[in-house]
Amino acid sequence: MLTTPATRPALRLLLLSAASAFCVLAPFEAQAQGNGAPAATTDPAAPVDGAVAGPAAVASDGEAADATAATGSSAAEGDTPDQWRTTTSLLGEYKYPDDFEHYDYVNPNAPVGGTLNRVASGSFDSLNPFIIRGTPAAGLATFGGGLLYDTLFEQSPDEPSTSHALIAEAMRYPADFSSVTYRLDPDAKWHDGQPITVEDVIWSFEKLKELHPQWNAYYRNVESAEKTGEREVTFSFDETGNRELPQIIGDMTVLPKHWWEGTDAAGNQRDISQPTIEPPLGSGPYKIGAFQTGQSITWERVDDYWGWDNPVRVGRYNYGQIKYTYFRDESASWEAFKKGGLEDFRVENSAQRWSEGYDFPAAQNGEIIKTEVPDGGVSSMQAYVLNNRLEKFQDRNVRKALNLVYNFEEMNRTLFYGLYQRQKSYFDNSELAATGLPSERELEILEPLRDQIPAEVFTDEIGFPDYSERGVARTYLREALSLFQEAGYRLEGNRLIDAETGTQFSIEMLGSDPRDSRVLEPYAKDLRRLGIDVNIRIVDPNQYVERMRNFDFEMVGMAYYPQSLSPGNEQRDFFASDAADAPGSRNYAGVKNPAVDKLIDAIVYAESREELVAATRAMDRVLLWEYYVVPQWNKADIWLAYWDKLVRPEDTPDYAGLDPYSWWTKAAAAAADAGDAGAASTGAAAN
Repeated sequence: MLTTPATRPALRLLLLSAASAFCVLAPFEAQAQGNGAPAATTDPAAPVDGAVAGPAAVASDGEAADATAATGSSAAEGDTPDQWRTTTSLLGEYKYPDDFEHYDYVNPNAPVGGTLNRVASGSFDSLNPFIIRGTPAAGLATFGGGLLYDTLFEQSPDEPSTSHALIAEAMRYPADFSSVTYRLDPDAKWHDGQPITVEDVIWSFEKLKELHPQWNAYYRNVESAEKTGEREVTFSFDETGNRELPQIIGDMTVLPKHWWEGTDAAGNQRDISQPTIEPPLGSGPYKIGAFQTGQSITWERVDDYWGWDNPVRVGRYNYGQIKYTYFRDESASWEAFKKGGLEDFRVENSAQRWSEGYDFPAAQNGEIIKTEVPDGGVSSMQAYVLNNRLEKFQDRNVRKALNLVYNFEEMNRTLFYGLYQRQKSYFDNSELAATGLPSERELEILEPLRDQIPAEVFTDEIGFPDYSERGVARTYLREALSLFQEAGYRLEGNRLIDAETGTQFSIEMLGSDPRDSRVLEPYAKDLRRLGIDVNIRIVDPNQYVERMRNFDFEMVGMAYYPQSLSPGNEQRDFFASDAADAPGSRNYAGVKNPAVDKLIDAIVYAESREELVAATRAMDRVLLWEYYVVPQWNKADIWLAYWDKLVRPEDTPDYAGLDPYSWWTKAAAAAADAGDAGAASTGAAAN
């Protein structure tokens, strides 16, 4: 359902913005998660070793603000329907009272100022992230507001599937989940001082659905948005029973209608359907300052930002500036971090670097701090993704054979220092992951689909080849060859060929950075042993993004967008047949399976947590047994390295693991101390 702040909000957005060239995919080695939709306040983490980057109570108008506050649990779990609420959760009781002042883990008195330096890969050519064309600058986000915009509600970094009021001061929905009404905060305003209006919300909703397939799919069941009060907007749905729809409306980025429908300094009509390098008007904590297209962009903190007293903002966004500098690839970005002054913190995505790379002076003398932060969220699928739109991958025997050839144990031992575990689910490390044989509730969901899904779903536990024992490699290769033969191929010398055409089976592996070869080549080597012609193709980040948007690849290593503990509508964009051929969707594998479509509906319309878990596990089983991807690896901790110019609060958010926006700089702290000392001195002199 929602992907809260990336299940790690601030981290996901910050990382995503830093790698805007990879904005369509989460990176190889690191992963984020959330409520289902990508979180609004975070960035996707960098790929985990080898994965290729790509690739969240008040009364109605005229009533007292504290009249009917929510009391700590979602309506879905038994609250009175149609009450106004400032917090909404899909998981039952939530952590904070409705009158909370700030998140527990932040320092509400954090000093403000200084510069956070970040790097981004590739380049950018647009400041409009809401369209398919162009590569948006770091700090902007295709999902959520990024640094520039606010959303109606904001997903919490501190607990899953929970959102708090932001532009909207409250929301309510009926017991059958057939609509939702958001009431806007009268203090919410744009950076030019104009109020954020219901008209802005309606225009944003209509434009976002029109401009990008991601939003069109995500909100496809939202029939209309209309003004139902001076500050109220009601979204009506074409269905009932979808528990997450009311909440995910809150993820929507609100855009300034008056600005986009106006003219620029030269008198030219603006057009939101086109790329632009004119800094757009925003409403969020930062605005665009100086920038050089494709090279750097600086974000400036908005001193008179309307939301500084909002609980989700207190103690956060403390940097006076956030500057992104672009580098051509990951290797250059790493060198920039080592140098200092260009990259102030790094979520490490390479086991080799984490184990051996921090041997330079700054890391040895304490200027750089290394630490591991527990990551308790969902480990979303990271895999060698097959483009199942291609005829060569449409035979399940072929896909199963490609899975059998992958030797994770060897890669983990020789490349990753034994630091990873095998990815075994699309929802790994959570209760949503399918294990063992289907439960009774899962069988009730799967039985009507028996003739449409692999028989193993009902009879076998999900298994993966285990290369830890000596001599098993030949066994797996023989089994893989047998499957290829069943699919119409034969071995001719050292070439695996189509028995009818004589054409050798071939695969092009796509990457966006020279270092990607490190994790593509070992798998390619094993595939070649089977007689497959494998070519590794490394392209520049911008070309990579364009090719992924248009599904112009055969195989790619990538981490999927973060999954959440409350999956829902976003699964349609990930795996539904309608999204398979829609450019810009996140159905990278090209899954077109009526059974999967029905299982997604079972998730979306689940009436209880138990039913949701069962439906998700059922879908997980079918996706795994169909072998649409070759699962790779994940890890349970976030590897963090940062220069000691930064200060972190003692606590970290329970859900996100990291929230870099809650940190501050030593320079800001020193300036604040100097100011306090100066004030005290002046006061003493006056006395």
